Amino acid sequence: MRTLLSTTTLDFPTTTSFTSAGRSTAKRPKLHLPTAAKIEHHSQQQALLPGLPDHLSQLCLSLVPPITLYSVCHSWRHLIYSPTFPPFLSLYALFESTEPQPGDSNSLQFCSFDPISCDWQYLPLPPTGLDFRFLLRHPSFISRKLPIQSVSVSGKLILLAATADQLQPALSKPLIFDPFTKQWTHGPSLRKPRRWCAAGALRAAVFVASGIGSHYNTDVARSVDKWYLDYQCEKHEWRWEKMRNLKDGKFSREAIEAVGWRGKLCMVNVKGDAAKDGTIYDVEKDSWEDMPEGMLAGWRGPAAAMEEETIYLVDESKGSLKRYDQFRDSWAEVLENEMLEGAQQIAAARGKVCVLRADGGGIVVVDVSASPAMLWVVDAPPGLQGVAIHILPRSSHQEIQTK
Repeated sequence: MRTLLSTTTLDFPTTTSFTSAGRSTAKRPKLHLPTAAKIEHHSQQQALLPGLPDHLSQLCLSLVPPITLYSVCHSWRHLIYSPTFPPFLSLYALFESTEPQPGDSNSLQFCSFDPISCDWQYLPLPPTGLDFRFLLRHPSFISRKLPIQSVSVSGKLILLAATADQLQPALSKPLIFDPFTKQWTHGPSLRKPRRWCAAGALRAAVFVASGIGSHYNTDVARSVDKWYLDYQCEKHEWRWEKMRNLKDGKFSREAIEAVGWRGKLCMVNVKGDAAKDGTIYDVEKDSWEDMPEGMLAGWRGPAAAMEEETIYLVDESKGSLKRYDQFRDSWAEVLENEMLEGAQQIAAARGKVCVLRADGGGIVVVDVSASPAMLWVVDAPPGLQGVAIHILPRSSHQEIQTK
């Protein structure tokens, strides 16, 4: 495993070096994780900083990269995973088992990659009682995966759409995972449950557009709904709001990303190099506009926006990571690497672009803040392959099983 995302400034340990063309060139020393009991016992015996009360010590230590704190002592290691310490970012992934499963369903796992300990941690599955039976393959579509659509917003992972038995929409309500509490809850009922839709997030709001319900319906194929994820209000006030319709149903052909960018949602209706239509939704004006020609012409793979300001895209046929230039209406190449060919999905945050590889067996991480950009790989846990990836705040370390 390699270090992925660390601290609020996303620094890297000095013991690991990276190249612009491949994997890291040096291995990080093996870290032996103490048990939670040992950490707790040690932290009770020793002050965080001699001569200072712990609450002031925490203010001082919060300015230090977590990877540095982790390497010094057990009490500081315990601190960086405590609820009072500013959470660093981690990579979250939905995996499916590579082993054959009984029936048509697949065994799913939710995991997070801790960039400090360099371990995958298994997260709890939605408990019994929450809808969680997703169909990833069907005898009629043996060569094609049935997608599970998810977004990350306000520090939460939200499952929005999937396929159930008989090719029905699997979710009548979104499923929400909170990394802080490590719990699953339901969101508000969808006005029209769907699958193969456009899913995206912008400014603490979740959007679903187009798609197919239990069967194709023009009203669903043109509909757009918004859910504002405001955790200050009571959950019973959560609701989906109907927004301005799409002009046609062309965006129900694929499960696609609606990329939140500078107050707008950008999306195309077909993946890959095929001829496609593109559209942009202005959230403030509740209106649709044509996608700029250069943006549409270069949209040839999965895309994501960094802090909703800069769109990155992988040209999946060439294995090229590109950045959109709004002023020139063109895509500038960041780097090209064969490991990016056939990319399934990307996520971006704090100067890092994470790319789910074609076979789902690994995640390519590109540091686009470096010059030249640097690239390395985080391997999937044994026996699993990736379905979706996100970047979210870390979960508590001691209470999650590590494999």
